[in-house]
Amino acid sequence: MMEIITGTDRKAEVLIELVFSDGVYSPELPLSAKMKERCAHFWFYARSSDEQDILIIGLGSRARFNLEILREAAGNAGRAIRELGKKTAAVHPACLEEVFGSRVWPAEAVTAWVEGWELGTYVFDKYKSAKKQPLVEWLQISSEQQDYAGAVELGRMRAAATSLARDLCNEAASDLNPGAFVARIRQIFAGRNVKINVYEGEELKQRQMNGLLAVGAGSKHPPAMVEISYTGDPDAEHLALIGKGITFDMGGMNLKDARDLSDARFDMGGAAAVIGAMDLLTRLEAKAKISAIIPIADNVPDGGAFLPSDVVRYPNGLTVQVVNTDAEGRLILADAILHAIRSGARQVIDVATLTGAVGHALGLKVAGIWGDDEYAARFMGIGEQNGDRIWRLPLVDEDEELLRSPYADLANLASNPYGGANMAALFLRRFVDAKARWCHIDMANTVQVQSTRGYKVTGATGYGVRLLADFVCEQAATSKRGGES
Repeated sequence: MMEIITGTDRKAEVLIELVFSDGVYSPELPLSAKMKERCAHFWFYARSSDEQDILIIGLGSRARFNLEILREAAGNAGRAIRELGKKTAAVHPACLEEVFGSRVWPAEAVTAWVEGWELGTYVFDKYKSAKKQPLVEWLQISSEQQDYAGAVELGRMRAAATSLARDLCNEAASDLNPGAFVARIRQIFAGRNVKINVYEGEELKQRQMNGLLAVGAGSKHPPAMVEISYTGDPDAEHLALIGKGITFDMGGMNLKDARDLSDARFDMGGAAAVIGAMDLLTRLEAKAKISAIIPIADNVPDGGAFLPSDVVRYPNGLTVQVVNTDAEGRLILADAILHAIRSGARQVIDVATLTGAVGHALGLKVAGIWGDDEYAARFMGIGEQNGDRIWRLPLVDEDEELLRSPYADLANLASNPYGGANMAALFLRRFVDAKARWCHIDMANTVQVQSTRGYKVTGATGYGVRLLADFVCEQAATSKRGGES
């Protein structure tokens, strides 16, 4: 583990210089450079062993600087230094005054830097014969003696929880089938202040979790519903975090067709986000009362798989005609939402890699959110701060008629191809109790990236971990202030 140090008693091999495109470059360094592109980097190599290598990291415009840019800069710096094989580094103190107004880092900046550095140097090499490069041994972030232990530990916990979600998504589907996923969850939370219930087989039938049973019917790996209960404050309002856990999505009998379908293993990104958030929240001992509910299944074709035209009956009385088996996520989320309501939750947040349509609406960097006005606004504000960006999309009541079926109460896919992400949200809303506050997050477009940049590394992003955890922590803090007043 990299050591974070302060003071100037040790000389680093690499000096990191942070530069604004519209700032004044430090006159103390024997070079002149301005980085116009945000997070671009450039090396000035030492001429002798007595000198340091200098790594210039661009921060873009000073007016637009925020902690997310600092995380990106840290990720780029950590990766560049590791790839060069250097073991020690320091951020040049002369640049800090321009960045923070002082040579002393504020605690939140330390947390952001550590978070960005560790996520930017993340490597998933489980299946590679050549393992990852050695890590940097220590990093100096201040020329002054400061106690940053708490800020550093927080940054590490946030990065570790996000990396956990990345690991789960990046796993090969053969190693993370539904049964293995359940075992992995038990392993992750062993010894934690949680209670885990796993509903399988006959118990799923008794609880009428018929959407999950239908979707999982085609796989040799039976489906399961996992419930992780955490009580950090028994008086807190009961919150359910629901994450879609399709460990591999071939589309069922509506078979997906593409040259490379390996990304179908990312369809449990919502479940990974909830697990990562719970990992962080339990480590932080958050003052909250949470049920994490994770429906898990494979959606694959087989002689026993569910078919288009099948009708699924839910315990709230609704019937759903399956018109397309590749619209399976909403079928299992409906089970989870109903279970959350039966368990007493009055706040319900579901997160899922649900539709390709959300990417057509919002691109590849911003997830979509529907539901409760206040919650959606809070999520948007949190996402702007922590990098899990999200944007609210509409629930148009009149569009519910597009989900009608001549054979059942609802169809699992709308009768026209437009607004597919909105249609999915409208479908899920039918399963939410009127007394509950609910938000739906569609993160299908943000679950992975195709190239490395900043603190995101090719493959799974771990999107949603920090978004959910920060929402819970902010809510706990708000409730505490309200109680004190």
